[in-house]
Order: sequence, then C-alpha cells, then structure tokens
Amino acid sequence: MSLVTIVFALLLEQLRPVAVDRINGWLAAWSDLLSARFNAGEWRHGVAAWVIGVALPSALLLAVYALAFRYSWPLALLLGVAFLYATMGFRQFSHHFTSIHIALRGGNFAEARRLLTAWRGGSAERLDSGEVARLTIENALLASHRHVYAPLFWFAILGPAGALLYRLACHFCYAWQPKSGDDAEGGKAFGGFARHAFAVLDWLPVRLTAISFAVVGNFEDAVYCWRTQSARWPEAASGIILSAGAGALGVRLGMPIDTGSGIVDRPELGVGDDADPDFMQSAVGLVWRSLVMVLLLLTLLSVARWAGA
Repeated sequence: MSLVTIVFALLLEQLRPVAVDRINGWLAAWSDLLSARFNAGEWRHGVAAWVIGVALPSALLLAVYALAFRYSWPLALLLGVAFLYATMGFRQFSHHFTSIHIALRGGNFAEARRLLTAWRGGSAERLDSGEVARLTIENALLASHRHVYAPLFWFAILGPAGALLYRLACHFCYAWQPKSGDDAEGGKAFGGFARHAFAVLDWLPVRLTAISFAVVGNFEDAVYCWRTQSARWPEAASGIILSAGAGALGVRLGMPIDTGSGIVDRPELGVGDDADPDFMQSAVGLVWRSLVMVLLLLTLLSVARWAGA
C-alpha cells in the first residue's frame, strides 16, 4: 500500500503540480493564529500551541487512516495519496531551480539573480554566476530533503499522518523563529519547543538523506566531507546534507557571499571544482538517483513483507 501510494502521489504531482502558495498560505494562517492566541513569551505556551497545531491534527489523521485501512482500503489509498500529494514533491521547489538553471545557461545573469532572490530571500545582486549556481544547488539539496526524502520517511513510518506531522513541524519551526522587533527572549522561548521537536523529528531523516547522496554519488568524498566539514555549518542538520551532497557531487559549496548589506562568512563545504550550471544538472541527477534508490528499497521491503505473509 505504501509504495503504491507514493508512486500515485509522485505521478499526480508531475501531471498536476500542487498549489504550493495556497498550502503555504494556509499553514501561515494556522501558525499565526496559534501564535496570536498562545504566545505569551514562555516555553510552556509554545508547547501547548505546538500540540494543538501539529500533534493533534497528525493524531486525528492517524486515527482516521487506521480506520480507513481496516474497513475500506480504497479510502485509505485516497487519503494517503491526497495528503502525500499535498505535503511532499519535487514541484514544490523544482520550478525555482529549473528557471534559474535556464537563465544561467542563457547568460541572463540578472534574471537568475532575481529568481534566486525570490526563492531564498535576501539580495543576490552582487553575486556572480558561479555564486548563483552554488546557492541554487544548496537550496535544491535542502529542499529535496525537506520536501521529498524526509516526508517519505515519515510516511513509511506513520502513513499520511507522518507526512503531515513532518510538514507541520517544519513549518512551525521556522514560522516561530524570533523576528527582529519581537521581544527577543520571549520569541525565543515560545518557539523553542517547535525548534527542538523538529530537530528530533529530522535527526534520522537527515542522516538517511546524506547516506543516500553518498551511495548514489562519490561515496568516499561524501563521507569524508560529512565527517570533517558538517560541524562547521551554523545549522547542524543543513550542514550534514550540504557537506554530504557537495562531496557526492565533487563540488565546492558554502564559502562567503556578498548579500548587499555585507559579507556573510560561511565555511567551505565539499571538494573539487567551483559550482557552475553543469553542476546544477549533476545535482538534479543526484536527487533523482537517490529517489530511485529509495523506491527500490521500498519495493524490496514490500516484496519481503508479502513473501513472509
């Protein structure tokens, strides 16, 4: 059932891309509502809001899916496809990547910078083509994990409730980051549990994504970069994915960039050559090979389960 659901959801997403902006708007409205109702600047308020906003919807979906699976497998399949389609998929980020790639290939660097700014935020006006390619690859590696591999992992564990749990937890983690102008301590305390919960949920998927990049890419360099470079990155989970992905591709990522308001000092990740549009195409291949490997593993598990029944 899980494998069939995943294949249907991926095919549906390719035929009819999900309305990402609409879903993100709903998530933003939901997290803003809970923040307005619960945010009094304390950790326990953040815990209560997270339980209501993330854990409760996921638990309700888990119960509904379990009943559907027991009494009506077509309804269970429909629920699985619907929620997986809404919570994961390449089309949630691939159009950004493809548009930037086309612009760089065509020598339209101004358009590539504009598109990158629209995707990741911040100014890209002072970036050269190699830096644009580098940041685009970084965004694609992180997005493939958060929108494909991690939701698939939690779907395999908890069904559609797992994919919903991960998507909601990821959104709340970043939506409740302290913002400038907020009470610094209060904002940090309220969103602290959301960040901690997401780090726990993401701990194993991050490492599985890094392993998949290593297996389908340059294994030795990926493992070397993971072991020696990931700890330098400010965000631990992103450091693991980016260092392993850079090593698997044989490209250098990270490094300082000029955001327009100053130089951001970022550590160097990976080995090999500087990023360019050719490496962007290689990144696409790495992500798709990883997905094929994951689907093959799920197929083998399904066959083994069927044979042992």
